[in-house]
Amino acid sequence: MSDTYEFDPTYGYKLKQLLQIKPPREPAGFDTFWQKRYQDALSLQAMPQIKDTGKNHSGWRIFDVSYLSTGQFNIRGWLLLPESGVFKRGFIIGHGYGGRDTPDFHLPFKDAALLFPCSRGLSLSSHKSISTDPKWHVLHNIDTLNQYIIGGCVEDIWLGVSAILRLFPQLSGHLGYLGISFSGGIGALALAYEQRIARGHFNVPTFGHHPLRLRLPTIGSALSQQQFYCMHKKQTLKVLGYYDAATAAKRIRMPVHYACALYDPCVAPPGQFTIYNATHKYKRLFVLNAGHFDYPEREQQEQQLLQEIDDFFKPLDKPN
Repeated sequence: MSDTYEFDPTYGYKLKQLLQIKPPREPAGFDTFWQKRYQDALSLQAMPQIKDTGKNHSGWRIFDVSYLSTGQFNIRGWLLLPESGVFKRGFIIGHGYGGRDTPDFHLPFKDAALLFPCSRGLSLSSHKSISTDPKWHVLHNIDTLNQYIIGGCVEDIWLGVSAILRLFPQLSGHLGYLGISFSGGIGALALAYEQRIARGHFNVPTFGHHPLRLRLPTIGSALSQQQFYCMHKKQTLKVLGYYDAATAAKRIRMPVHYACALYDPCVAPPGQFTIYNATHKYKRLFVLNAGHFDYPEREQQEQQLLQEIDDFFKPLDKPN
């Protein structure tokens, strides 16, 4: 695998070393910055709307869904409900930086309501003022602390929680979150302050340890940030310090399951593991051979991971 790229996507780290990386120094007022945004998001009405598509797939009824996020941004996506009509728990499920074309029908949560929101500017939630290309999306308003698009994407998750609870208030205390890559990092920022999610899962999460991400070779969205950083070093670090998923992970108090990769050309493993390391309580780790890369054991590992995730989220079935 190491000959595929002009750099080594392990970055010379072995598992033992990856498990020892500490989060970066955090900026002053980190909690104040995010707690205000969370409280502001909670004060809004998500106004969810659902429309039955009339389609079924793999035991699921498929609905189109939309809700309002901060700045009156209309977030669109899908809602899956079991054909049986019985569901005891709910999930908000994010996507990678490639966006999402369809819901994930293979997930094992057959007794759950599954909400698949598209983050602002991407896929169904695209907007003419925002590029859908990850290399530009990740730079949208990066020079402005309060307007950087990643903050809006975090708020989209919080309003997604509000939306699913508005639709199904009986799911209070029975909600989980799943995020992969882009939405793994976004999820860590969101769950640091979100009190309504009981359990989370982050798969190869990004946005961890920005000082490292800005130095390590990559083909991912971090490359765009690195190029911008070369021209605007002071301002870039000032903003990104408040959007570091590893710093946020220190605040996470609910149980979280992680899948982190030893080899990843898009999301450097040191960043992934820093987020895991920074999570102090109730965490579990599944080590992937690689992320954002095809390898012989990939299918087998993905099946093992699905089984672990299924087991990890079973407590959401239990009464509060």
